[in-house]
Amino acid sequence: MSKADNMLAILWLLKANKRMTAKQLADSLEMHIRTVYRYIDALCASGVPIVADSGHNGGYSLLEHFKESPLFFDLEEQKALIHAALFAQEAGYPYGDVLKQAVTKLKRYTNEAQRSEIERHMIGFEVGNPTAPQSNIEGFLQQLEQSVASCTTQHMVYQKGYGLDEQERSIDPYGLVHWRGKWYMIAHCHLRQSTRSFRVDRITALNGTDHVFERPEAFSARSFLLQNLKRQPEGDVQLTSVVIQGNLQALNALSEIWLFSDALVNRSADTAHFMIEEHLLQSFVPYHLLSFGTRIQVLEPLLLQDKLVEIAGKLLQHHSR
Repeated sequence: MSKADNMLAILWLLKANKRMTAKQLADSLEMHIRTVYRYIDALCASGVPIVADSGHNGGYSLLEHFKESPLFFDLEEQKALIHAALFAQEAGYPYGDVLKQAVTKLKRYTNEAQRSEIERHMIGFEVGNPTAPQSNIEGFLQQLEQSVASCTTQHMVYQKGYGLDEQERSIDPYGLVHWRGKWYMIAHCHLRQSTRSFRVDRITALNGTDHVFERPEAFSARSFLLQNLKRQPEGDVQLTSVVIQGNLQALNALSEIWLFSDALVNRSADTAHFMIEEHLLQSFVPYHLLSFGTRIQVLEPLLLQDKLVEIAGKLLQHHSR
């Protein structure tokens, strides 16, 4: 066993027994007594409250308050952590390999009955992600996460919007947010001299710098994204407010379409508010809306209402021949 495993085994024995001598620990773990002494010293140095009593009936023991604290996760905690790991992996968590190692280590310290119980709960628990995580951005995510922690400026090449135009920028990363199947970097943009949101999957190159910045206190990347993503698009793209009324099932289905899912601002049972690029109102949007028939109604903008009437009129004329 590794050093960490042996130290954990000593903790387990001391927790399970009132007091044990170094020889008893050595015999139980089949190791030299001097090795036990080294591990005890290492545990004490790491802050574990081990008490050493000399004389008759002496030995090593743990302080009572430490013994009362659970040394390992119980079954429900183990199950919750493993389930959470599944969600993280499907979301494209950038440290997937490390996460798998942690789950493996977690399972290693369970007995046979616990392992069997965990496997029973894993059989019927799966996570499906319609937008598969992109493995090619894992390196960028790791680099950006480390940059947020160290407050170091990054230089990136960024692809704007739906086109192929690329632009070089220097950014001060404030935080990463996973939202609607996409990873976003919230950062201060040196080019725009303001805080912006950037899609990580649109970064084509990323290089660190030695420049250190100061992150705003109490800044929430998540709050910034939810409040500003739809109102402050990247570049000069114009967004238009689109309000649609309809029954619950129709609005649910509409909100799942790729064109509308990323544009959703807020929802109620019978109304959905989107912020959509203006040029799309003349092309893709009306054709998607027509497929819902009379189950939905466009409340705004007038531009979209007129476009729907125009297309419906052309369809009527075409099919009346």
